[in-house]
Amino acid sequence: MTTVSNYINAKKGILSWIFTIDHKRIGIMYLGFVLLAFFLGGMFALLLRLELITPNELILTARQYNQVFTLHGAIMVFLFIIPSIPATFGNFFLPIQLGTIDVAFPKLNLASLWIYVLGAIFCFYSILSGSVDTGWTFYTPYSSTAGGSIIPMVTGVFILGFSSILTGINFIVTVHKMRAPGLTWFKLPLFVWTLYATAIIQVLATPVLAITLLLLVLEKTMGLGIFDSALGGDPVLFQHFFWFYSHPAVYIMILPAMGVISEVVATFCKKELFGYRIMAYSSLAIAIIAFLVWGHHLFVSGQSPFITMLFSLLTFLVGIPSGIKVFNWIATMYAGTINMKTPFLYFLSFIFLFTVGGFTGVVLGTLSLDIHLHDTYFVVAHFHYVMMGGTVMAFLAGLHYWWPKMFGKMYNEVAAIVAFVFIFIGFNVTFFSQFILGANGMPRRYYNYIDEFQLLHFTSTVGSWLLAVGFFISLAYFISSLRSGKKASENPWESSALEWKTASPPVTQNFSTIPKRIDSGPYDYDKA
Repeated sequence: MTTVSNYINAKKGILSWIFTIDHKRIGIMYLGFVLLAFFLGGMFALLLRLELITPNELILTARQYNQVFTLHGAIMVFLFIIPSIPATFGNFFLPIQLGTIDVAFPKLNLASLWIYVLGAIFCFYSILSGSVDTGWTFYTPYSSTAGGSIIPMVTGVFILGFSSILTGINFIVTVHKMRAPGLTWFKLPLFVWTLYATAIIQVLATPVLAITLLLLVLEKTMGLGIFDSALGGDPVLFQHFFWFYSHPAVYIMILPAMGVISEVVATFCKKELFGYRIMAYSSLAIAIIAFLVWGHHLFVSGQSPFITMLFSLLTFLVGIPSGIKVFNWIATMYAGTINMKTPFLYFLSFIFLFTVGGFTGVVLGTLSLDIHLHDTYFVVAHFHYVMMGGTVMAFLAGLHYWWPKMFGKMYNEVAAIVAFVFIFIGFNVTFFSQFILGANGMPRRYYNYIDEFQLLHFTSTVGSWLLAVGFFISLAYFISSLRSGKKASENPWESSALEWKTASPPVTQNFSTIPKRIDSGPYDYDKA
């Protein structure tokens, strides 16, 4: 039996992967690394929830609890959520959706991957060698007075920023210069639009974080008074710098997720996406407004009343383009021929969970409410409903949607639905109870708590176990798919998108014949 050559088997040996410039192979390697980071961050999360099942010490000391909390946050944010969709699906599918053979700078793309790995090595070195207990935000004065292992952790995040910047530059140039003939801006898939908007944020915002962390390292090593008040510095300045990057980083995480969701809803409703142009413009609007709302993280830090009111208004403003997207996704479903496969189930969970996260964000943007809810478990729940209920659910939707194209194998649909049920129920049990905890005054990051909160903490911990079961079931059927899954057809979902017109898995050059001209948009099901 003749084996058809594709990007996976075209070249053999580990070195052919390490030194590849094939964007698809780079995307697959990113997928492996971010899933490893997700596993480690998830294990730390389970450890935290186990400790919090009782009000008093169970398995961790207070210092160890702070360390595990820091490692969970730093790994999940910097090693998993930020690169998860752009680095994996973005690398794999952006050139294919543009009808070209690779990104604009293939060698730079490979460099971005190994810079990411180098940054991860620094982060893991700090895990093994020291006691980073500052929280994932590295707030001063905690980081100013922490042990020496904070330096390799911060250095690792600093290095990771360069990977993000280089990937962003590569995507921007690719979208501008590598589109197939006839593929005008308003024929681009919305996944491309969201990657483009995300890349703009990466290029403009990430240097601010890099400079901030560099200043922090200089302060610790040279005794400069920048953020440490004991040296004449200003710790609130660190918060301004950090959130000027980190709030746009929220949209680095969520914008690509919105792109994935747009692809899934159009495919599984067999319908042109409702309000395509406004969806494209709303992605750019979110990218722009993202730079203007960082101050809502500092409502209780002593800002002037006018500035606080302004940031509150801007926080409400960012909800408009996000609300437009939710409305258009739901409108796309109307009168559609809906195919209730696993990717679409994750789309539905995204709509529900992201909407809950969005509405609770409006609550936290309201000044009078935020004073009460600031630094409580309400904020933790809101953050996870947006980041995990949004980005991770979209990541899972994309993984199930594009898995047949990436690996040429189908997974077990029944097992996937069972895993989805565990993940959806487990997520809500874990984090909805934290809304109630926060509204009742339970502070976040606390190691001990009063007995009245134990039932809700116990409920949240049980939910985390259900969530873990769902993820392990997913891991099992994906591995089984690679070993013995049914061979995927070229277009198992009957999509009109360009990537489904290639082989499964794609050949090295993406297309057997590179498109000479593209005359229809990605959601034109009449011409598909």
